[in-house]
Amino acid sequence: MKKEWGLLMVAGAFEVVWVSGLKHATAWWEWLITAALLLASIKVLIDSAAKLPVGTVYAVFTGLGTAGTAIAEIAVFGEPVDALKLLFIASLAAGVIGLKLLSGENKAKEGEA
Repeated sequence: MKKEWGLLMVAGAFEVVWVSGLKHATAWWEWLITAALLLASIKVLIDSAAKLPVGTVYAVFTGLGTAGTAIAEIAVFGEPVDALKLLFIASLAAGVIGLKLLSGENKAKEGEA
């Protein structure tokens, strides 16, 4: 089960890079990397969804992608920092962590039954 959560984190990281690539790619090889990471992200997402609840996988994937992209835009591309933006990123992170914890709790209950 831990392997699937690791795959999901990798898929989220790939999503951050390819989404940033959509905005910032200018050369053909940058577009090629963007497309390759998009496909890799989807493949790894599907692999993790094979063992984890699909709703949780999708929510975590999009949460990681959204928060990660916002943080990358601030850290790498110099987008202005806004307190509300940071609050909402923290809210997303709390939701992702909550879903992971809840998913683990549900699996433990299934093992008891």
